[in-house]
Order: sequence, then structure tokens, then C-alpha cells
Amino acid sequence: MDFKREENRIYAEDEGGKLIAEILFPRVADNVVDICHTFVDSSLRGQGIADKLVRAVIAEVQPKGCKVRTSCPYAEAWFSSHPEYADLTEE
Repeated sequence: MDFKREENRIYAEDEGGKLIAEILFPRVADNVVDICHTFVDSSLRGQGIADKLVRAVIAEVQPKGCKVRTSCPYAEAWFSSHPEYADLTEE
């Protein structure tokens, strides 16, 4: 899946331009982003798309030295099940 990138947003659309996957991560403080929304169209669920979205955010913010806050329930669960990324989460 090819993700498109905008500031604080990574997403994908189908051929018709319909939104099929999205993650939002606005900057909420100096060097802190908040993953506040994750969406995957029901037709794609169970294919690991949300996991790829979170990993795409990590790839974007980690080199910048940003920490991650997780107000999105999926993102919170994801980071809980991936302790190897605990150093990225805001304390």
C-alpha cells in the first residue's frame, strides 16, 4: 500500500479517491506528537494496515528526536505490545 504524507498525517486512498487508511499525529509540544486517530476501512481490517501506519509515523518522527503521545486507543495498545519502542513514548 502506498501511503501519502502530509504534515502530521499519513493516509491512503483507493483508486476513486476514497479514504481507506489514515493516521493523525499533530505536534502537541516541542518534540512531542500525539497519535490521536487511526482509521482503516473495514474492507482492509485484519491485514496489518494500522500497524504499518504506526510504523510509518515512527519512521517519520524518530529521526527528528520526537516523542510520541498516544491518545488513540489503537496506538496505545500498539505501543503496549511493542516494548522495544518504549523509549519513544512520552513519559
